[in-house]
Amino acid sequence: MPRAPSKASMTRTTPYDVAEHLRTPEEMAAYLDAWLEEAPDDASGIAKALGDIARAKGMSQVARDAGLSRESLYRALSAEGNPSFATVLKVARALGVRLHAQAA
Repeated sequence: MPRAPSKASMTRTTPYDVAEHLRTPEEMAAYLDAWLEEAPDDASGIAKALGDIARAKGMSQVARDAGLSRESLYRALSAEGNPSFATVLKVARALGVRLHAQAA
């Protein structure tokens, strides 16, 4: 009869949080650029990417720099959020990233 695995041999998993791995402005810009390149029509995904970067930098500071309340920043950049383009531009500026255009 097979034995049940012991607690010591069981694998434990923890949720992956990309914000913990975005350390430099270059990493943050590359992450946002990847979203813009790979999913250019996914507005909620791009907003989520901005939210991930904001969490990496510190939501309170980003909210202050963008001239928004912390709560409205969380709401706008959540999966259910739908930030205005003006909010996206304010947040990008506060994050120190620029959006750019190129011919398709």
